[in-house]
Amino acid sequence: MRVMGIDPGYAIVGYGTVEYVNNKFYPVEFGAITTKAHTPFEDRLQEVYTGLDEVIKRAKPQAIAIEQLFFTTNQKTVIQVAMARGVILLCAKNNGVPVFEYTPLQIKQSVAGYGKALKKQVMEMTRIMLRLEKVPKPDDTADALAVAICHCHSCRSKLRNLGTQKK
Repeated sequence: MRVMGIDPGYAIVGYGTVEYVNNKFYPVEFGAITTKAHTPFEDRLQEVYTGLDEVIKRAKPQAIAIEQLFFTTNQKTVIQVAMARGVILLCAKNNGVPVFEYTPLQIKQSVAGYGKALKKQVMEMTRIMLRLEKVPKPDDTADALAVAICHCHSCRSKLRNLGTQKK
């Protein structure tokens, strides 16, 4: 299974594609789409869409996993991230790739084994699971890879549960 994880934003969109085969993760491609400050917001959204469209076409994921929006105290930022998230969802839809959403708690639980794990712990576990020499930068990229890992674990448990359901 090939899964692309996305950490949504409008200044930085982290992405990471992993291949999950026989309970092992293989990094395919990861990085970040960045937009420049002081660029008109509509142009930034267009850059996010165009950049992500190129990445999806190149990586050919079977699924996209995205982190659910976490509300912080800055309402302006959360609204702008929500708009960027909408652009990301539209891009996935236009490419025919199904989207799955996960909370930060689910991602931490899946990757680090503890829903309240520190960001540093999640990033290190992501590095270990993907057998990378160092944690990918920027942090948004490592976060996106963690989201992809979370989806792989989630799908595996759902498939396992199908065989144990009573008929």
